[in-house]
Amino acid sequence: MEISLLAAIGPTREIGLDNRLLWHIPADLKNFKALTLGHFMLMGRKTFTSIGRALPGRTTLVLSRQGMADIPGVIVVSSWDLALRLARESGEQELMVIGGGEIFKLALPYAHRLYLSTVAYSGKAEVFFPPYTQYPWEKIHGRHYPAEGETPAWDYQVLIKVPEILGEEQQRIF
Repeated sequence: MEISLLAAIGPTREIGLDNRLLWHIPADLKNFKALTLGHFMLMGRKTFTSIGRALPGRTTLVLSRQGMADIPGVIVVSSWDLALRLARESGEQELMVIGGGEIFKLALPYAHRLYLSTVAYSGKAEVFFPPYTQYPWEKIHGRHYPAEGETPAWDYQVLIKVPEILGEEQQRIF
């Protein structure tokens, strides 16, 4: 099973403020939907709270140390290993990790792919995507979107991790 991270970040890896996204980009949200439909999506409790519901057509895994009330359409897991096991045993081919900051930090060493939108943003943030350039990535797709009306300029890339340079721990997952 591959592990993919989906993130929209600012120029200094900003991803959130006050438990919400920092921008609204309809084309990026449409892409997010297309990528995640039919897959297991893993997120943290705060990210789930910001979304407010299980998204249709996806299996929602919420990683929480605090536990949560039963929510229809949501599977609450207490560990990374349990999330991986549930997805793998269900036949998932590509686990989609969608945030927030702590979940991205946890998943990054194991990620095979990074769907990354980089947004022209200059403002406050309190949640950041972890430093990802410490790993070897190869860009397999990229596209620039200019600013349009209220929508800021942004770049979309698909990056894959280069396995031959990885350590033994990461190679076991490939």
